[in-house]
Amino acid sequence: MIAVSTLPPPELSSQPAALAPEGPIALEATARGLGGDLRGRAARGTLINGLFSVGLSALGLVRGLVVAALVGAATYGLWGLITAAFVTLLWLASVGIDDKYLQQDHPDQLAAFQIAFTLQALLCAAFLAAVVVLLPLFALAYGRPEIIPPGLALGLAMPAIALQTPLWVHYRQLDFFRLRLLQSTDPVVSFTLTVVLLLAGLDLWALVLGTLAGSWTAALVVARSSPYPLAFRYEKGALREYAGFSWPLFAGGASAVLLLQVPVIVASRALGVRAVGAFTLATNISQFTTRVDDIVTQTVYPVVCAVKDRRDLLFEAFSKSNRIALLWAMPAGVALALFAEDLVPAVLGEKWRFAVPVIQIFGVLAAVNQIGFNWTAFYRALGDTKPIAVADGVLLAVGLGLGLPLLLSDGVAGFAAGLAAATAIAVVVRLRYLTRLFPAFGVLRHVARGVAPTLPAAGAVLTLRLAGPSPGVAGEIILFLVLAGVATLVLERALLREALGYLRR
Repeated sequence: MIAVSTLPPPELSSQPAALAPEGPIALEATARGLGGDLRGRAARGTLINGLFSVGLSALGLVRGLVVAALVGAATYGLWGLITAAFVTLLWLASVGIDDKYLQQDHPDQLAAFQIAFTLQALLCAAFLAAVVVLLPLFALAYGRPEIIPPGLALGLAMPAIALQTPLWVHYRQLDFFRLRLLQSTDPVVSFTLTVVLLLAGLDLWALVLGTLAGSWTAALVVARSSPYPLAFRYEKGALREYAGFSWPLFAGGASAVLLLQVPVIVASRALGVRAVGAFTLATNISQFTTRVDDIVTQTVYPVVCAVKDRRDLLFEAFSKSNRIALLWAMPAGVALALFAEDLVPAVLGEKWRFAVPVIQIFGVLAAVNQIGFNWTAFYRALGDTKPIAVADGVLLAVGLGLGLPLLLSDGVAGFAAGLAAATAIAVVVRLRYLTRLFPAFGVLRHVARGVAPTLPAAGAVLTLRLAGPSPGVAGEIILFLVLAGVATLVLERALLREALGYLRR
């Protein structure tokens, strides 16, 4: 159970927020000022985000594995179709209102928040209407009309998204502990209720009801803790300002939508719902490798917005944050490729063995994709979002051009291989943009430093398998973890010491 303070939110309406000495503006002025404390806040925020995100990611991973074990591939595939449809619409709805709110420098932050809340509420209303209209079309495309009732029910979570807008204020103020505490309400409630309902025999509806309960519980808790009053407000020119920032992000989201939906539709039609289940499972597992980058990028973005006029600080923030992310992503992704063949059937049963090649490829894909992955945070902070749309468009064109023929000829593993090749090309594109932003950026050196700690561990496991009798998967995993950990300490000792130094201070 998550303990939530019952104290009322601070009264901000009785006087201008800028005059409230202990209110959010005072905190924000401290958080967004330059100086050494900003580094300390970012380092402590990374630790807080890490503890919460790793724990909640582990909870999400366990939830996915428990669901897969309890419902089987067919039902899991239907849930994959529903979530694919919603991820499609959510990506289209993720037009960067939150990013723009963090990036803005409005003189009245109360007004800035209420404008952002108004735009977010309108967007969620449009999204709810889109669910009603488009979900039957998704069902028709998938050839699965049975997803319409649970999908429409899941649309009732949309108003809850608008009520969670106050989370952006805590994010902008670098109040990461409160942010993560509030956010943790959703997955904890969702996990608990979903498992209980699955054991009660509700099957697919257990997933729907669990998700709704988590979303609305979090919405009520977050709205209750809002530092600013929830109210609708609009200023002339606000929509144009947000739209200029957001349309490239919308275009990038549309590219991501097509890259998800087209293969899912083709796989559902040509290969059956089990193939969609393999996609869903591989994605859920491989996403665990991206958690550190997600943590670091989420922590760094409001800090980057605060120092966006200092290009030297931006480069330092990018280089060190991405190196830290690679220290987790590379070994985690390679470990998936090495050990999925033994672990997936042992944990989930033989019914999921067919998904092993997809999981292995997605693991390597996720690791490679972490190279320079947080570049978008720096372009967003500078207000230049067009390169993001270009990079996403390249990934879409190459991903579908390579992946769809391989999907039809070699199944889901073939598509995964094509997507991996497209990801490698997309990484080259993003590195090109990074050299424009940071002319001193040494690409080869950066990549080598990210990959190097994983090489001894992977090499030792492969050599052991070729040399003779294996000690078993448990022994190989221990060997991999020990060697990767030692190599990380030796090769990145200075970086780790610096990060720990910020935390100690």
